[in-house]
Amino acid sequence: MERKIVYLINPISGTKGKSVIKDTIIRASEAAKIPFEIIYTNAAGNYGFLKNRIINEKITDIVICGGDGSVNAVSSELAGMDVNTGIIPMGSGNGLALCAGIPVSAEKALDVIVKGNASYVDGFYLNGLFSCMLCGLGFDARVAHEFAQQPERGLATYIRISLRNFFNGKTYPFVLSVNGQTFSAEAYFISIANSNQFGNNFTIAPKASLSDGLLDIVVVKKTSKLLLPFYLFGQLKGWYKRQDTTKAIQNKNILYFQTPGLTIANPGRAPLHIDGEPVNTHELLEIKISRKAIRLLQP
Repeated sequence: MERKIVYLINPISGTKGKSVIKDTIIRASEAAKIPFEIIYTNAAGNYGFLKNRIINEKITDIVICGGDGSVNAVSSELAGMDVNTGIIPMGSGNGLALCAGIPVSAEKALDVIVKGNASYVDGFYLNGLFSCMLCGLGFDARVAHEFAQQPERGLATYIRISLRNFFNGKTYPFVLSVNGQTFSAEAYFISIANSNQFGNNFTIAPKASLSDGLLDIVVVKKTSKLLLPFYLFGQLKGWYKRQDTTKAIQNKNILYFQTPGLTIANPGRAPLHIDGEPVNTHELLEIKISRKAIRLLQP
């Protein structure tokens, strides 16, 4: 089947200039002799129109030129469809792209797209909302909410907001139900990860896989803030082994385990993000893996 690519460009994501990306796409696609079209993403995040176009126009590839928010919005519409999904990373974190090994250079990312090697990756649903990468409750979601309000984004802004929230941050009460067990945790944050990272190679779940049918759950419990950076550093570096959920209720500072699904009661209404984008929180969250959700173009 002849390929036909639609490129979706987010004109405001991240910190990179957008003036050259169209020319770069045109050169690469014309050189590869692949029919293509370039359209812009929309602020409302409504991409339902893609489904009919994919079927009626026999589009084989949808390529998202943007950050994790755009990737999530488009992927949620493409989940389960017979179409390849590509990424040209142009966001502030680019968590899914980095986890999949997609280069951050537009030219090199286009090389991956032109080669056309695609394989399935999982996603998951949180109260019916799709995530292709990582969701968080608590500290990191508070950072995401504040980051979204900044006039200028980028790594420096993210670090500044993170540091301020670290010193001012509080814990939240949670009750987790997983694999037939229920336990309580007072925690700074909970990460539900299909990807291994928040973005910028900040690997909160270093052993996570995009296609193993399991979610990696990281619960950072209440502890001394003087010791917390050391525990977090160990988690980021992959020093801690995943725990069996039967051992998760033991007195550990960081719980790290896998499951295909879980329920989290959130009575303190800790803030929530999905793939780095702030969303309204819930007092009860039902989370379940979605196997082979999208077919991702990867190296």
